[in-house]
Amino acid sequence: MNKKDIANIRKQFKLDNHLMNIKEIFNVYVQKESGEIYHHVSQAFQMLEQEAQELFLANFKKVLTGALDAKLFELRFKRDVEDSTQMILFDGLQAATAEDWKEYMLEIVAKLFAHTVYEFDTMVTFIRGEYRKPVRKRDSEAEEGADDEVYSNPFILCSLNKTDQPKKALMFDYVEKEFKSYNVFDPIINLDSPMLGFLFPAFNDNAADVNHILYCAGKANQPDGGFIEEILTCEEIITAQEDKESFEQILKEVMGDAVPASVISNVYEEIDKLVQENEENEESEAPTLDYRDVERILTVSGIENVEPAKVEHAFKAVVDDEKHEFKANSLIPKTIKIKTKAADVSIDPKELKYVKYITYQGKRCLLLEVDEEIVFEGFRLETETL
Repeated sequence: MNKKDIANIRKQFKLDNHLMNIKEIFNVYVQKESGEIYHHVSQAFQMLEQEAQELFLANFKKVLTGALDAKLFELRFKRDVEDSTQMILFDGLQAATAEDWKEYMLEIVAKLFAHTVYEFDTMVTFIRGEYRKPVRKRDSEAEEGADDEVYSNPFILCSLNKTDQPKKALMFDYVEKEFKSYNVFDPIINLDSPMLGFLFPAFNDNAADVNHILYCAGKANQPDGGFIEEILTCEEIITAQEDKESFEQILKEVMGDAVPASVISNVYEEIDKLVQENEENEESEAPTLDYRDVERILTVSGIENVEPAKVEHAFKAVVDDEKHEFKANSLIPKTIKIKTKAADVSIDPKELKYVKYITYQGKRCLLLEVDEEIVFEGFRLETETL
């Protein structure tokens, strides 16, 4: 799934939306440490009070929020494994009755808490619904609307949430006109920060892909490997952060660890060109870089005598696979931060060409190119010629 596919589904989680039909919601309350189910209940989503619906819809949106390969990951199911979660979810999606659907979801809960112990009570929420997408944009002049013909995709979404114990508070009683201590003992379900979640199946453009699942990690670049492999029975993944670190190590292997700022700027500028070209072409796949692409980028960025064999060897030394392909979107840092005793500087990677690292009067200095005069507290700073 790409950003557009995910955004299209996420924005449909709102009240009274005919393009998002949530049929059933199934909540399972699980006790801490023992992992035993204390209570579970299934009901039609529309039977919930409106305020409860809004809270859940906000929670579902959070499951589908985050950067790809950092917070959200499209996972591939393993083939030929026992107790495959892919088959449980597929059968649950096709279940004819609510009782059958519940039994399939309870199988997943049992798998989850057979491998994981939490120090707090948790609630696992499943919804089964249908996501509809118009085949074409609505023509305001035509009598027949685009919504008359839609792509219909059934799905299951899961969200795991922790419980918090309420804090003691002081309240004012308007009737008695006095201050009282306010004690609530019922645990509060924290729907604001899902611990993890998933969407099955994955969607690519307008087609469902039952061989993949969209997984949401609780924190960026911290996917739960045990959950991915043991509970979801999916193949292991590489995060965007891990990919970026490996790419940087490959660059060091080829260029050395001391290079001009302009070269680093050129490298990121070349990668950014690929990313921008891809965003302009909505139908193209996300750009990737193999060792031949890295060789080309380093050559045009000003590195002399870049040999293909050396780049290929660096790939094998760092990622143990000379045919590995990096996702271009993962390689460009948002900012490059330089800390000095005088100030901390944040620079766009592509703007490093306007920065020079020099020695002046025996001291290491950072030289920044500026377009306009510097005005400080109403004073215009005079320029000095070194």
